[in-house]
Amino acid sequence: MKQLFNYRISICSNYLRLPLIAFLLSMSIQVKAQEKSLVAISHQSGAPAAMKMSELRSVLMGEKQRWKNGSRVIIALMKTSTSIGKTTSERIYDMTGDELNKFWLALVFQGKAQAPNFFNSVTELENFVAQNPGAIGVLNKSANDSDIKDILIDGQKMF
Repeated sequence: MKQLFNYRISICSNYLRLPLIAFLLSMSIQVKAQEKSLVAISHQSGAPAAMKMSELRSVLMGEKQRWKNGSRVIIALMKTSTSIGKTTSERIYDMTGDELNKFWLALVFQGKAQAPNFFNSVTELENFVAQNPGAIGVLNKSANDSDIKDILIDGQKMF
């Protein structure tokens, strides 16, 4: 009888655990999604207010070097050793951090593009974009600076 009682308690506690486990997994997925979201920012002059993802990739790959108003594109990225830099490498460039660094080294060495400016902190990147017309950067949140605007990518603020 005691074994049957223990077995029933065990079954009940497993049924109670399932919803808790499902809840914890869904929270984990939501947190991961927030960590992986990116925002394209730019100086008030230069970049358009909205772009397609393919256009953003073209700009950030060094293929497009001038904005429609004629100003030079200046790329600002977080270092690939940072979590934002790793996410940017994976999501926009489809490369590892090391592959991205080698990609830019090759472009610069061949004289095909100017190297991006890499930063250790979000504040440094925001300050750089705010002070340089034509600058574009990628962060994990919107910037709080009147000289910086968010760029909608495929109609979305975060992508």
